[in-house]
Amino acid sequence: MLCRYEIQSCFLLAFLTVTAFFISDAQGQVSPPTRLRYNVVSPDSVQISWKAPKGQFTGYKLLVTPSSGGKTNQLILQNTATKAIIQGLIPDQNYALQIIAFSEDEESKPAQGQFRIKDIERRKETSKSKVKDPEKTNASKPAPEGSLFTCKTPAIADIVILVDGSWSIGRFNFRLVRLFLENLVSAFNVGSEKTRVGLAQYSGDPRIEWHLNAYGTKDAVLDAVRNLPYKGGNTLTGLALTYILENSFKPEAGARPGVSKIGILITDGKSQDDVIPPAKNLRDAGIELFAIGVKNADINELKEIASEPDSTHVYNVADFNFMHTIVEGLTRTVCSRVEEQEKEIKGTIVASLGAPSDLVTSEITARGFRVSWTHAPGKVEKYRVVYYPTRGGQPEEVVVDGSLSTAVLKNLMSLTEYQIAVFAIYSNAASEGLRGTETTLALPMASDLQLYDVSQSSMRAKWNGVAGATGYMILYAPLTEGLAADEKEIKIGEASTDLELDGLLPNTEYTVTVYAMFGEEASDPLTGQETTLPLSPPANLKFSDVGHSSAKLTWDPASKNVNGYRIMYVKTDGTETNEVEVGRVSTHTLKSLTSLTEYTVAIFSLYDEGQSEPLTGSFTTKRVPAPQHLEIDEASTDSFRVSWKPTSSDIAFYRLAWIPLDGGDSEEVVINGNADSHVIEGLLPNTEYEVSLLAVFDDETESEVVAVLGATFARTTAIPTTVTTTSTTTSKPTTAVFRTGIRNLVIDDETTSSLRVIWDISDYNVQQFRVTYLTAKGDRAEEAVRMVMVPGRQNTLLLQPLLSDTEYKVTITPVYSDGEGVSVSAPGKTLPLSAPRNLRVSDEWYNRLRISWDAPPSPTMGYRIVYKPINIPGPALETFVGDDINTILILNLFSGTEYSVKVFASYSTGFSDALTGVAKTLYLGVTNLDSYQVRMTSLCAQWQLHRHATAYRVVIESLVDGKKREVNLGGGTPRHCFFELMPGTEYKVSVHTQLQEIEGPAVSIMETTLPFPTQPPTTPSTPPPPPTIPPAKEVCKAAKADLAFLVDGSWSIGDDNFNKIISFLYSTVGALDKIGPDGTQVAIIQFSDDPRTEFKLNAYKTKETLLEAIQQIAYKGGNTKTGKAIKHAREVLFTGEAGMRRGIPKVLVVITDGRSQDDVNKVSREMQLDGFSFFAIGVADADYSELVNIGSKPSERHVFFVDDFDAFTKIEDELITFVCETASATCPLVVKDGNNFAGFKMMEMFGLVEKEFSAVEGVSMEPGTFNVYPCYRLHKDALVSQPTKYLHPEGLPSDYTITFLFRILPDTPQEPFALWEILNEEYEPLVGVILDNGGKTLTFFNYDYKGDFQTVTFEGPEIRKIFYGSFHKLHVVISKTTAKIIIDCKQVSEKTINAAGNISSDGIEVLGRMVRSRGPRDNSAPLQLQMFDIVCATSWANRDKCCELPGLRDEETCPALPHACSCSEANKGPLGPPGPPGGPGVRGAKGHRGDPGPKGPDGPRGEIGVPGPQGPPGPQGPSGLSIQGLPGPPGEKGEKGDLGFPGLQGVPGASGSPGRDGAQGQRGLPGKDGPTGPQGPPGPTGIPGAPGVPGVTGSQGPQGDVGAPGPPGAKGERGERGDLQSQAMVRAVARQVCEQLIQGHMARYNSILNQIPSQSVSTRTIAGPPGEPGRPGAPGPQGEQGSPGMQGFPGSPGQPGRPGERGLPGEKGERGNPGVGTQGPRGPPGSTGPPGESRTGSPGPPGSPGPRGPAGHTGPPGSQGPSGPPGYCDPSSCAGYGMGGGYGEPTDQDIPVVQLPHNSYQIYDPEDLYDEFTPVREEMEAVELRSPGISRFARKIAKRSLKTPVRKRANGKKPSH
Repeated sequence: MLCRYEIQSCFLLAFLTVTAFFISDAQGQVSPPTRLRYNVVSPDSVQISWKAPKGQFTGYKLLVTPSSGGKTNQLILQNTATKAIIQGLIPDQNYALQIIAFSEDEESKPAQGQFRIKDIERRKETSKSKVKDPEKTNASKPAPEGSLFTCKTPAIADIVILVDGSWSIGRFNFRLVRLFLENLVSAFNVGSEKTRVGLAQYSGDPRIEWHLNAYGTKDAVLDAVRNLPYKGGNTLTGLALTYILENSFKPEAGARPGVSKIGILITDGKSQDDVIPPAKNLRDAGIELFAIGVKNADINELKEIASEPDSTHVYNVADFNFMHTIVEGLTRTVCSRVEEQEKEIKGTIVASLGAPSDLVTSEITARGFRVSWTHAPGKVEKYRVVYYPTRGGQPEEVVVDGSLSTAVLKNLMSLTEYQIAVFAIYSNAASEGLRGTETTLALPMASDLQLYDVSQSSMRAKWNGVAGATGYMILYAPLTEGLAADEKEIKIGEASTDLELDGLLPNTEYTVTVYAMFGEEASDPLTGQETTLPLSPPANLKFSDVGHSSAKLTWDPASKNVNGYRIMYVKTDGTETNEVEVGRVSTHTLKSLTSLTEYTVAIFSLYDEGQSEPLTGSFTTKRVPAPQHLEIDEASTDSFRVSWKPTSSDIAFYRLAWIPLDGGDSEEVVINGNADSHVIEGLLPNTEYEVSLLAVFDDETESEVVAVLGATFARTTAIPTTVTTTSTTTSKPTTAVFRTGIRNLVIDDETTSSLRVIWDISDYNVQQFRVTYLTAKGDRAEEAVRMVMVPGRQNTLLLQPLLSDTEYKVTITPVYSDGEGVSVSAPGKTLPLSAPRNLRVSDEWYNRLRISWDAPPSPTMGYRIVYKPINIPGPALETFVGDDINTILILNLFSGTEYSVKVFASYSTGFSDALTGVAKTLYLGVTNLDSYQVRMTSLCAQWQLHRHATAYRVVIESLVDGKKREVNLGGGTPRHCFFELMPGTEYKVSVHTQLQEIEGPAVSIMETTLPFPTQPPTTPSTPPPPPTIPPAKEVCKAAKADLAFLVDGSWSIGDDNFNKIISFLYSTVGALDKIGPDGTQVAIIQFSDDPRTEFKLNAYKTKETLLEAIQQIAYKGGNTKTGKAIKHAREVLFTGEAGMRRGIPKVLVVITDGRSQDDVNKVSREMQLDGFSFFAIGVADADYSELVNIGSKPSERHVFFVDDFDAFTKIEDELITFVCETASATCPLVVKDGNNFAGFKMMEMFGLVEKEFSAVEGVSMEPGTFNVYPCYRLHKDALVSQPTKYLHPEGLPSDYTITFLFRILPDTPQEPFALWEILNEEYEPLVGVILDNGGKTLTFFNYDYKGDFQTVTFEGPEIRKIFYGSFHKLHVVISKTTAKIIIDCKQVSEKTINAAGNISSDGIEVLGRMVRSRGPRDNSAPLQLQMFDIVCATSWANRDKCCELPGLRDEETCPALPHACSCSEANKGPLGPPGPPGGPGVRGAKGHRGDPGPKGPDGPRGEIGVPGPQGPPGPQGPSGLSIQGLPGPPGEKGEKGDLGFPGLQGVPGASGSPGRDGAQGQRGLPGKDGPTGPQGPPGPTGIPGAPGVPGVTGSQGPQGDVGAPGPPGAKGERGERGDLQSQAMVRAVARQVCEQLIQGHMARYNSILNQIPSQSVSTRTIAGPPGEPGRPGAPGPQGEQGSPGMQGFPGSPGQPGRPGERGLPGEKGERGNPGVGTQGPRGPPGSTGPPGESRTGSPGPPGSPGPRGPAGHTGPPGSQGPSGPPGYCDPSSCAGYGMGGGYGEPTDQDIPVVQLPHNSYQIYDPEDLYDEFTPVREEMEAVELRSPGISRFARKIAKRSLKTPVRKRANGKKPSH
């Protein structure tokens, strides 16, 4: 057929539509047709007509060939055809035409001709004057070339164009779309007061390009069209249609009342979501829709969208190149429809009534304002004023009498913009709304907050009051990290504006916030900050009397309140620390110190509150003093006296030594420390001695040695004398003369390369001093060089350069004019090259860290830093810094790497030893990297997210050929899948974590793809029966399912291919193990036009007979109607009569080779919702998008595609594996709320569904949490049960979640009962959940894997709330190690348990059974049950949003409610069956207020901001030593500014004492909203629900004792009308019920928005049980004031909730980056709502919503879905077959349109494949099948074909209800 041929030319890219006209058969021989004629019917269509030849012939061949070259296109026509219309031609292209008549064995000669559309039109123009009916001619004639149709009607319209901007269009084709739009707009008279044109573009998400009122001229609109940007994305047409209804056709967008509304859709593909409801909503709103399809658009979908008739509202062209051909037809149709609509509207307006006008607001306050308007014309009965917050919220309304033109809106939220609409209500209609907006004022707030009289533990606050305030609330809390939770709250009356805040911490900054309270609502906050005074330290530390072992400290007292002082003194080198406590004194002497040692002293004042900051200082003890004034006197020939002056009182003894200068032995004597002289005897006469003296002190330290020279006298010579009276002669001794010009030689100021020498001059006759020095080792070689002469008046000398750490002997000799005096020597030692000390590592980050150190005591020239990675290869890097720097930030490091760090001090003589340490950067890498879903050509990897990651780079490398592929993912993506891999190949998957520009090391795993399966030999066309029964595969050993195969038997299959299908079925079924009731049951349906059951599920009980039956199946033939076959399977196969079993997985496998000719979506989706698992196998021309709609989710597991029937073997193993896994699952795959999950829908299994509950005794159906949700009342002793083998034949999994939505009733007994439990044959409990209504506890029990019975009981305020009489949602999450309780989507408790053992399937499962019951005659408790599911995963509860609970429902994220109440007679369904006897009467009186809920935990601090860029390197500031240096004066508190670059270094000075931390700067402006904190403190109790619906009043009976309810009556069969009431009575009751529901809802919503509890109407006086505690509200982070009601105050906005009441204060946010601004306030607590009401009877409408919880995080968007495959040409619809149509002369209207795709085998570039698009709902479906903890993600559909890839598209339609 033509649709099977490849077409390449431009003309041939278009669809060729041929329609034949039928006439009576002709007779005669085969001869050629004659009278070939052409007639142009549209700009791209020509009608060909001819005269039929005489004689017998079979049909015609019509051949069309472009003259410019290209393939000839042939079409076979029936012999009755004499006309054909050819569409999709190019006007200026010449075409050659041939028509040949043929019979079975011969052909006629061709009737030939050529034509061009332009030539035909030109000839037609010349003959125009001959046309009799010019109007009719002009209507069908296209515009001349170069001209365009112009709509000249005076009628105006609002036209909104919706343009598909998805990726499948492409940028080139989008230019053609712009040209089409330009031509379209040009046809209309566009202007602000004329026709207005708006445009929206859509793909995955729609957006407004411009509104109707955006441009006032046609040129402006055309300019906007020419500049229309291309959007790109998926194709969600339904979402876009809803979007323009809600946004474009609105008065604020420029839509005008009384003006025609036109919508024009342009799309190129099938929508990925449902278009029918959105299109209907647009049409119902009076908008006329036109649908234009291009290329791959679905014509049926276009017809569903467009208004009727389709012939004028649906357009479809083959390619974007031909869009220009429909401009004229479209604009003419739109133009005429605008004229007709204007007439219709004007006619309606005459009959309708006008709207009010001139909306004015006045009297605006914080809580309301007045709305006024001008009366509408006519008799207005009432005015309805509707108002709601602009940012979202439930609309409220006020209704006033028609005589009034003003209304006051009260109880509004302050500082909130409201949308207002005023409608005039007439007797039978309502006008258009008069709309406007107004913003309420903010509540007046306090002003001029002053914090004064600040002390160490208190401060006072005062402010200016607010008129009208009912009081004030003061919140104050410390800003210090770790203390922020210590917030305190004070509430005072309106008369007080000054109070003292006491009990404060000293030296702590506090934030004080004042709220003016107006009832329960708080004003904006007034905030201030102040720091309490620190505990006073002492002052003015001084050191005196510093000696070598003691020092005296004095200081000024701190305060009269001081208790004493603690003195800490440490050696600065840290080797010794001492402390002492003294009383209230101001002086103290430190003793037993070490000489020549620097001490750092810190003095703390001690108070009752603690100790103050230290007062610090330092001093250095002096050198141990040497004896002074060493002298020699009283010399004799053999002795002299040595004397000295003592210098200290703690000298233990002296060592006195002497030695002759001319050689000899040294002698020494020890002298008591109290002596000051000693006589040395036994000396040699006339001998010079060197005498040295040193003092040894009590601490064993020694002084320096002092020396002096002395000499003895010579012996005397006796001379005779003569004694006379006049004279006497005596003998005189001779003495040795010596001179000592030096004493007290001292060496100090040691450095590493110098010594300073100081001495006292005792003889001023010295002319010079000779100073010599050499090392103590006595290196005489240096002595000559190391001599210095200094003048006689100089007594100091600096010796340099010297060797470091070397002892020198220094000798000074006085030089006189006549010789030298006595030399004096002393030792001295240079300092060593000291290394830095105390290496510290801080500021660790992923690529940097900071190191700091303390400077050595010796002055340095700088520091050299060397660092090198330890565990990985890498060079050692080094850097130098100056001597005034003691810290450095090292950059460009590897993450998670240990570095060896060395710091060397640099001296003039070299480097010191290294100060070494190890530092490690933070690890920038993912954890728990693992693979999953490993297939032959694909594999997936998943990992645990890194908290700081901004992106991931994932690389996959083949270890066979080294080829790599990589992809960049967002920081929130925890997984990725790679496709198109080689089978049986080992791959290395590496994940690099990226943080901004930083990339961490690779984290890698190895994984091998599955090997390519061995292909079986090709089977012959008629395969012989296998000699043996195939063995069962291991994966199918445990399979137990009801399995049905639906096999396509249409004509397109053929006999040979059908035999291949039979072989495939034989192999697949042969892989199963046990066949029959105890294993897998198999049924087969063959379908074409009608389905045929080959055999049912219970037909065969052995594999042998089943396989034999498969081989006997005969080929059927016919068309392809897959939907009909699926419906047949549901109605015929899956029934009890056909063998279907309860509690067993139900699996269907559909095999087809083409697109179905009927709808498959609805029935397959309905069956999936009922728990059926679908596998879809497509061959050759099958529609992949249709397969996706049939198959269950995820598609990659349930949808297969092969190129031909021979490729079945390639998918056989995978299909068998997946089918058997589904059949073997402990948990079947079920669908709930549009989500797939493995588990059990327990409500259905117990028969608690609308269609089945009437058969369950003791159960009645009542409204649930919303009226649209039914719940089921289990009456007393109903004892609803089912055999376990029907519910859990394979037992329970190891991990699962039990979910209940239930309500405890007033008559529920106080004794414990099992909400659900499983019993064994002896009625002994195996597993279950027990509620103790009296003790308010919840218990879970089971048997563990060792067979031991275990229970865990949960209690507390959150558990107690489920017993207070309201509906609650309970998740019991059971894993191998823990049991968690989650109530109302909030985890409240978790306890450890052992892994569970399995259960027996021989018992029963029961609902509500009393614990005290024994045996089969059990009792059960009454309760209401709305939901009961068991999900085979532990992550289900984390994804649940509790959308069924009004207080937690978030309209933005929750799916729409199933349906709403309507009083319309048309909406009423047939009357239901009579119910069982009703329960107790209407709702009881208001209950007592419930216990207050506990305060929720504070939210976590926000994450630390991203570090700023690295500043340029500069001179480093000096390091503050730990407690060194003289104390600096306290600095004034400065404001914290922006972080700056390091400042220039000043001249180094003495190290100051460390100052205390400066006060924090002012708080910055509020940052962006942080993540939502945990659940906050309890909100107010919910507003009571409206009264329940009263039952039909029965006759009054006598008062009797309360007895047990009788058993409910059996329900009748559902019929058109019920049996018990007349139709009029039923309608009356329904109307009454509906009105009461609406009034109840309106009363509740009014009370919510107005913040005033509605007065409940009650007909009972018995008080109900206490209301439950309010649910905690969600605190937001610290920020500016949020709007009331919609969020906790203050904090980030929450989801729209109950307006009017503020939430509790949010937690103070993390301290942000420094900035200018004031601190954001803390929110006040929300007010307590009115008490809840109990319900003792049947429930009324749902209670009002509680405060809304925090919104869930938005998941990541799904990735782009692929385009669908090319359209399918069904043979039965081609023109070559008879198409009916009747006989007689045909007309143009009789021509049916048949579309022939231009290329059914079009090849797609693999690069064009897109990811499957998965809407949010289908994402959640995919999640349910995954292991716990895996988040949802969009996944690419891996096509099972190993040949040509084909575009695929996931279906996004919503499930039918």
